[in-house]
Amino acid sequence: MFKQIAGASALMLAMASPVHAVDIAIVAELSGGGAPAGTQYRDGIMLAIEEINASGGILGEKIKVTQHDTQTDPQISKGLVTKAIDDGAYVIMGTVYSSSTIVNMFEAMNAGVPQIVGAEAPNITQKGNPYVFRTAYGAHRGVPSLTGYFRDNLKAKKVAVTWVNNEFGKGGHDVFVAEMKKAGINVIADIPSEAGAADFAADVSRLKSAGADAVFVYLHEEESARFLKEAKKQGLKTPLVGEVTLTGQKVIDLAGDAANGAVAHVGLTAQANVKSIQDFGKKFSAKYGHQTDHNGIKGYIGMWAVKYVTEMNGAFDQKKFADKMHGLCLDVNKHPNMLLTTCWDKDGELARESFMVEVQNGKQVVTTTVAAAK
Repeated sequence: MFKQIAGASALMLAMASPVHAVDIAIVAELSGGGAPAGTQYRDGIMLAIEEINASGGILGEKIKVTQHDTQTDPQISKGLVTKAIDDGAYVIMGTVYSSSTIVNMFEAMNAGVPQIVGAEAPNITQKGNPYVFRTAYGAHRGVPSLTGYFRDNLKAKKVAVTWVNNEFGKGGHDVFVAEMKKAGINVIADIPSEAGAADFAADVSRLKSAGADAVFVYLHEEESARFLKEAKKQGLKTPLVGEVTLTGQKVIDLAGDAANGAVAHVGLTAQANVKSIQDFGKKFSAKYGHQTDHNGIKGYIGMWAVKYVTEMNGAFDQKKFADKMHGLCLDVNKHPNMLLTTCWDKDGELARESFMVEVQNGKQVVTTTVAAAK
């Protein structure tokens, strides 16, 4: 584990080795079903590291980064987090998939290593882990932002839900069903599918016959694309509404014009009418040759948060890092690479502005800005 070196020992080390690398471990889904999300998260982190190192590093020390591929397997992710800890990681960046994060985060917690995750299942920040912090809304913060859309915009009385049966999907599903009950809207069809499902023909057929006023779609990116293509093939006309994984750039790329008309609440989008985010999107595209999605932005701001918080503390101290993050707000006017003012509560849960988007002509179009959750 990385330890702070103080006093004369620090001076001696500086004389012997003028550049001491800060160890950052990226543990992400770089292959397997989660690769569309994990590689974007990794790329955002790497862009931030490049910028941070070019500007002098963190507390004058350059960042050394190690990448670990979970292969979208929770048990592999657990072993890789343990390896990152053994190798001396100061902070672990990832994982993105909730099913992996819920398995591996206690390894980091028990070692006292801060972990910056892109995962959204509600229970990740509800288990008393003081070392885990989100770069995205948890489903229990994001999904309720859709209630007004179903109730007021769509005037829905009956809805259906299709969801992936894992930690991520169950979290969003349970919040959505509870929200609909509070709003007096009946859930008349509830259709789970397995992670990585390739055939949504039967699911779409059931939705067509259900008679719902709208469908809540809560699947991973590649599954969302397959679902949208099948919905178009079968002529499903019911409004399709979801969270960020329904309208992300990877979904649009895979689904083509089948994505048009899909609506979602998104925590982050490169299409936001926010100059800092648009500028980041241009940098990302110039470096990697493709557009960023929300995961690229999450990785970028997560890495910059590591720099800002460490320099606030004035030391590479993991416990101080975690303590500082709880209840912290990073104002974008003082910390411009956060892109939006971002706050964390006592559980590591995030709050910031978010957006409603609709896919139009193959692009995300922001229709509404949603105030930060409280």
